[in-house]
Amino acid sequence: MPAQTRPFLVLCLTSFLLQPQDAQDPEMVQYIFRRFQILEQGLEKCRQDTRAYIQEFQEFSKKVSADLERCHLYKTEYKNEVNNLGGRVERAQREIDYLEYIRTSETCIEEDNMMMEKQIKDSEEEQKVRTLLNTSCDNMLTGIKSMKIVKTTRDTHGCWMKDVSNDSTKVYFLSGSRNNTIWEFANMKAFMEGKPTARKVVLMLSWQGTGQVVYRGFLFFHSHGTPNEIIKYNLQKRSVEDRMLLPGSHRVPVYQHAPWTHIDLAVDEHGLWAIHTELDHLIITKIDPETMAVEHSWTSFCSSRDAEAAFLLCGVLYVVYSRGRQSSHIINCVYDVLGTINKQDIPTLVFPKRQRVHSVIHYNPREKQLYAWNDGSQIIYKLQTQRKQAGP
Repeated sequence: MPAQTRPFLVLCLTSFLLQPQDAQDPEMVQYIFRRFQILEQGLEKCRQDTRAYIQEFQEFSKKVSADLERCHLYKTEYKNEVNNLGGRVERAQREIDYLEYIRTSETCIEEDNMMMEKQIKDSEEEQKVRTLLNTSCDNMLTGIKSMKIVKTTRDTHGCWMKDVSNDSTKVYFLSGSRNNTIWEFANMKAFMEGKPTARKVVLMLSWQGTGQVVYRGFLFFHSHGTPNEIIKYNLQKRSVEDRMLLPGSHRVPVYQHAPWTHIDLAVDEHGLWAIHTELDHLIITKIDPETMAVEHSWTSFCSSRDAEAAFLLCGVLYVVYSRGRQSSHIINCVYDVLGTINKQDIPTLVFPKRQRVHSVIHYNPREKQLYAWNDGSQIIYKLQTQRKQAGP
């Protein structure tokens, strides 16, 4: 409000508001004047505050507008980044799909190569086995023809045999499941009659079990006190010729009913074998008798449970089972290393009933008969055989 108009306004208000008797009072006029001044000051302050608030609001509005502009810019940049990221993810996915395709293709190629290598290896292995077992032997056991008790001794366990590799008539008698003395008889008659006196051979080492064999003038036996050492002993020179450690043999009985035997050696038309067990399955190992090296091993499906003995004939493992005393002795498992026997053609093979389980049963490929030991009796079983029927 202009300063020159204030007194006039005061006088006008005074003339209207004051009574005539009060109009002459100077103090009242001054009082009213001061009150109007205070009112004017309040109005002025309100006007200034309003102007400040308007200015502050304008500045705030500008700031909000700038922030909104920046947010719009950020939104545009973020959208562009998201679009770029989506494109990169899509390209990465295409690359991953391509790499997966390449990997799958390489895996298929590797699997095909591995399968081909396995087939080639299996074919080579089969050819190796057939070359290893090149003897023209295609017979299979069909029955036990007869039994002959050759002699009876007081020894419950033991082993007796001939050297199957030559025309020698000598008979070898090994008594007990742990011993070091061999009796050599000139022939079967001398063995039966005990005359003339047998030649005594004392070994430097003791054998373990009843799985010994004589082959090509050498005695092969499992050395007592060792888990898997096989000794090759020269009977003529009376000295150890060679020795080997049989892989996979760990002081475990080969047969449940013959716990004294941990390694059962055998001879058939193909040569020297070792029978042992691992995880309840019988394992047969072909051994080179000259070098004492392992030529090949097979894990059969035949169990050692309830087994008492086993032998090989033309590369086929025959396992004899029984339930113990007073029970039948039956060949319940047959395993052909070449897989040429048809299971349907395997007859039920039953031995003549005996009072006890067999201590040992060994096959003589030259005579085509079995040499067995049962409850102190030395027995010969004559066999019936026929040509193998090819398996499926």
